[in-house]
Amino acid sequence: MRYDYDVIVVGAGNGGLTAAAKISGEGYRTLLLEKHNLPGGVATSFVRGRFEFECSLHELCDVGTPEDPGRVRELFAGLGAEVGLVNEKELFRTIVTGPDGYDVALSAGWEEFKAGFAAACPGAEKSLDRLEALFKKTDEALIYNDMKRGKPNKLKMMMKYGGFLISASHSLDDVLKSLGFRLRERLILETYWAYLGVPSDELNAFHYFEMLRGYINGGAGIPLKKSYGMSLALADRVLRNGGEIRYNTPVTEFIFGDDGRVAGVTAGGDEYRAKFVISNVIPNSVFEMSGADRIPKRELKLANARKLGLSFVCIYLGLDRTAGELGIRNYSLFISHKAASRLQYRAENEIGLYVVNCLNAAVPGATPPGTCSLFFSIPVFSDRMMKNVTPENYRAFKSEIAGKYIDDYEKVTGIRIKDSIEEISVATPATFARYFGVPNGTAYGYELSGWDGVMARSLSRGSELNIPGLAFCGGHSATGDGFGVSYESGIAAAEKAAADLKEADRGN
Repeated sequence: MRYDYDVIVVGAGNGGLTAAAKISGEGYRTLLLEKHNLPGGVATSFVRGRFEFECSLHELCDVGTPEDPGRVRELFAGLGAEVGLVNEKELFRTIVTGPDGYDVALSAGWEEFKAGFAAACPGAEKSLDRLEALFKKTDEALIYNDMKRGKPNKLKMMMKYGGFLISASHSLDDVLKSLGFRLRERLILETYWAYLGVPSDELNAFHYFEMLRGYINGGAGIPLKKSYGMSLALADRVLRNGGEIRYNTPVTEFIFGDDGRVAGVTAGGDEYRAKFVISNVIPNSVFEMSGADRIPKRELKLANARKLGLSFVCIYLGLDRTAGELGIRNYSLFISHKAASRLQYRAENEIGLYVVNCLNAAVPGATPPGTCSLFFSIPVFSDRMMKNVTPENYRAFKSEIAGKYIDDYEKVTGIRIKDSIEEISVATPATFARYFGVPNGTAYGYELSGWDGVMARSLSRGSELNIPGLAFCGGHSATGDGFGVSYESGIAAAEKAAADLKEADRGN
């Protein structure tokens, strides 16, 4: 059977949900197709026993406050999606073991952040002032760039906003050095590097600073009903706008017209035609469903040249005692036995960096009374971790890695949790590959580094992956992965679709 729409959105992940909510709100007949029986992609939760576990979200960046909203609050408000958010004032606690290690906790708000940092690193005040001044100049540069619609006067940019140009074209480590931060100070400031998946000596400074500033200004944003609550709010917005959502409907083919334009998709044996298609599915998978003869060679080469981003091993623990009873005080704890991000990145079979979140520290009622939960996130930067894993030893592999990291957590923190484990679940790159349908189980699309960094992608918008009638959104978008930027990529894809449809109407 054939169905016709103005816009079809493939995949109800963060980007797809936002795109569908935005474009349906513009009055276009919209269909959202999702292969699972519920929306969200990584923005979901699952139940084990009496615990509902957050699947992947650590915290939202650039949420701001109700009085001074950041981009994420403004985005949800603009879509008319009702999402309850709280602000966690503690940004993170970071523990690095060894003779040159440290144990530092930092809070949101510029004055609080600077005071906590100066207490941990006496003498860093002037460097912090220079960093804050750079952030202000960056704001001015971005405002000027927007005013000039992305075509600023180059001489003015160099003369007045040189600091912005430096941070936009150099690594995080290099820029922090230029601001006068010493090694230990740089390592602490770079704690969030794994959230972008690229070591600090390669990570774009501007990209990192935008994330860091978003956290400092408003604190970590925590959805009261977990990330699944946000997904449901966006799905509800699509339906209220008159859009349709079809679950349990996996797309198996992208349909092209004789002119090379994407004209729809095949799903469940039916044909869905549209004037424009938005894909929340990674380009590699889309190309496999399209046929190599349909995809321009340039786009194929670009997708194949990119390096897939990191995946994770996640350990979800439901504990039969409260966080207070166990002595857990921190919402977000970073633990490592290696200080430099490059060494953490290269760690394979040894323990590198991992993050432990206790949602109860931010939302006390997140689990049943008398309990709490812990969420371990272990970044996986290559496929070597699971190289020798087979179906026969997969269960043993999960048990071994869970035991290793739980033991390490107890040793580092002095907090005993083994005796209180009521529920445990372990997800690996294989889990994410199966559930999300992404190569190597990547949660981050393509790695943002080198020639494929955020600035190069941003400057080439409109020319990369330029397939008529098709736009991409999600973690493989221009600014990479993360909940906030995935939502923004959905807005951008919807705006591209609307512009394309309006242009077609003018031509008729």
